[in-house]
Amino acid sequence: MKRIKILLPFLIITLFCGPALSIEHLRLATTTSTDNSGLLAELLPPFEQANDCQVDVIAVGTGKAIKLGENGDVDVILVHARSKEDQFVAAGYGIDRRDVMYNDFVILGPVADLAKIKSVDDVVEAMKRIATAHATFVSRGDDSGTHTREKQLWSATGVTPTGSWYLEAGRGMGDVIIMASERQGYTLSDRGTYLAFREKIPLRIAVAGDSRLFNPYGAIMINPKKHPHVKVDLSRKFLNYLTDTEARKIITGFRKGGEQLFYVTE
Repeated sequence: MKRIKILLPFLIITLFCGPALSIEHLRLATTTSTDNSGLLAELLPPFEQANDCQVDVIAVGTGKAIKLGENGDVDVILVHARSKEDQFVAAGYGIDRRDVMYNDFVILGPVADLAKIKSVDDVVEAMKRIATAHATFVSRGDDSGTHTREKQLWSATGVTPTGSWYLEAGRGMGDVIIMASERQGYTLSDRGTYLAFREKIPLRIAVAGDSRLFNPYGAIMINPKKHPHVKVDLSRKFLNYLTDTEARKIITGFRKGGEQLFYVTE
């Protein structure tokens, strides 16, 4: 009888307060660059607090993020491969795509610069030189947005990268940067992840500024007609947040080592 009296207050609290303590979850598949750079740690908390929710992040390559969207395993994707994004929407898997932000890709390389690309402004010419020199190049090899752009650049060179000098990691951007550093090789990276890792690695930017290195990010809500369980209201609130004043200020103000990593799309 005494045990029942002790437990009774806790049962009452559970019955009346339990539902109020639960929060809604939004599933977000996004790229490793938004996670590795540290941007999400700044960007998500204001949205979560304002909407009494939690954003569950799955940080993978763009190809895998899109696949998660196709399967209905997430509510929203935030990715950076426009051609794949357009196909995703055209196939009916995604709706209400929003331009969110952009940065750029850069080719990273060792100080020794075996391929002699530091004076080259043309990224395709730089890639040709890397192949000709058989200088170590570490590829994401994971169907990410970065890997997609890399393949486009190799296609433009007319070179099919093969051989012991070309390594396909199948890993995220941070891991690839570390691998390239260990092997004193080259790699293609988004600028944001590079800046987040810059103090830990010996690699430096060898090529940047070519228009073919422009890197836009888009957010897409999963189509509820394909997957009725998608959290429509919360997903739309998230898209609105990403493109509204508060998030834009966070994106614009986010810096590493004093440098701005991402720029909002006007």
